[in-house]
Amino acid sequence: MKTLTQGIILKEQNIGERDKLITALTQEKGLVKGFAKGAKNIKSQNCAGTQLFTYSRLCLIDSRSRDTYTITEAKSLEMFYGLRKNVEAMCLAQYFSELILNLLMEGEKNQDALSLLLNSLYLLSTGKRTPRLVKPCFEMRLLSICGYMPDLTMCIECGEYNREGFYFIPQNGTLHCINCTSQESLPFSVKMTLGVTTALRHIIYADDKRLFNFSLNDEGLDTLNRATEKYVSAQTDKNYKTLDFYKAIIGQ
Repeated sequence: MKTLTQGIILKEQNIGERDKLITALTQEKGLVKGFAKGAKNIKSQNCAGTQLFTYSRLCLIDSRSRDTYTITEAKSLEMFYGLRKNVEAMCLAQYFSELILNLLMEGEKNQDALSLLLNSLYLLSTGKRTPRLVKPCFEMRLLSICGYMPDLTMCIECGEYNREGFYFIPQNGTLHCINCTSQESLPFSVKMTLGVTTALRHIIYADDKRLFNFSLNDEGLDTLNRATEKYVSAQTDKNYKTLDFYKAIIGQ
């Protein structure tokens, strides 16, 4: 059976001297693995379309293996050249890929996750948003798409909405105002100003077209990134090597 779809290459593995095994997030099939024969040959029509973080039109053929396709066509549609010119952006893209591979199930269609990834890579590639802003947006929006949406509407204890200071508890994804925060939760929490709280709410609740449309100063972005990183770690119970490498690149 043949399937024509579009998808972005998240992982590539060389097989022998000529072939590749790639993992792609596609419109029709979600996460898929596929063999692309001859794709390592620069003269192959499938060479460009199977490169990492390339958005391609793919022709998938069912193979004898239940979980792997044969890719007979891979035509590049967008290669995000800007990623390859910026080490920080490329490292962040690799972290995004690891997150998706950890959170999504193979064969499960997820158009929202695909759109989020494409928009995030476009902003990183073009430099229209800084990596420090794109990163927390991607982290929290992806987790929300995958069923890990936090409750940021108000203080979970007293119902306060506009308190100047809030503590975000990554372990359960809730807000506690300063007056309601217990001493036991303080070591695990992130203290946030109302501005950072508003930005975090925006990431969770804004429509897709407005997701990246906010601003924070450097201190606010540092706090926001710390909160989203802790939330990812707490909710997925995993440390990400690509995130560690990204932070080493930017000197954190």
